[in-house]
Formats: sequence, C-alpha cells, structure tokens
Amino acid sequence: MADAKEREGPDITVAEFHKKIKDAFEVFDHEANNTVDVREIGTIIRSLGCCPSEGELHDLIAEVEEEEPTGYIRFEKFLPVMTEVLLERRYRPIPEDILLRAFEVLDPSKRGFLLKEELIKYMTEEGEPFSQEEMEEMLSAAIDPESNSVHYKDYIAMMVIDES
Repeated sequence: MADAKEREGPDITVAEFHKKIKDAFEVFDHEANNTVDVREIGTIIRSLGCCPSEGELHDLIAEVEEEEPTGYIRFEKFLPVMTEVLLERRYRPIPEDILLRAFEVLDPSKRGFLLKEELIKYMTEEGEPFSQEEMEEMLSAAIDPESNSVHYKDYIAMMVIDES
C-alpha cells in the first residue's frame, strides 16, 4: 500500500483529515473519554461527507468494533479506518445527474414528480429497502404537502452536497 503522503489529495493533508475526524467524533463523545455510541457512527461518517450504504456502514462498524462488542467505538480504532476512507475518497455522494436519471426511470411519463405512494413503494420494495424510520425521514424532506408528491429536481437540488 502506498504511504499516506503519496495518497493525500493536493489540497488536504493527513493532519487536516485527522482534525476533521476528531472534531466530528468529539461532537458525539458525550463522556469526553474518546468513545462514542456505535449508533452514532453513521452520523459521524456522513458528517464527513461520506455516503455509505447500510451494508457498507455495517462493514465499517465491524472493522472498528472491539473483539467483544461493547456498544461503543474507541477513537483510536476509528481514526485510522476513517482516515483511509477519506484518503481513498470512498463512499462519495452520488452526482446530481445520476440521481436525476434514477428518478426519471421511476417516472416514465416524464411528469417531473412522483406521488407519495409511488415513492414509498419504490423505496421500500425495491433494491436495498428503506426502514420505516428512513422512509419517514425522506418523506418529511421530500414531499410537497400541497400536492402530496415529490418534485424530484427540487429534492435533488436540496440533497446534493456541494464539493467545491
């Protein structure tokens, strides 16, 4: 494996990654003892601009958990794994044009929106299904209450992370 110096991006150093990771971790380190609840790991990873699937998130957690899981993740185990994820630019957000094409596939008549019922069906019955909680979270952000539908171009614009 190439050493960290060779792999870092042109504008960010490993030390800067370490600081970003530590800052994100500390938000959830309520006891100030360098541990966080394992259930917060997804939020921490996403706050660092990564968008892993649930399966990828479970794999990451397995990598940083103790041999005998305690329900907590230690910073010293999380730091090297997360540094590597950021250096390798893993779990990047999906680009806007690909998200738009995905919605357009679900909208063959090119209306520019999906009804709430259609969205629920697609998100809970196809691919990696959303949990009830994920579905409620998405609906609260995506659905226009007046039309009871999601105008997906507006929703995508709101969702996309600006990487500039």
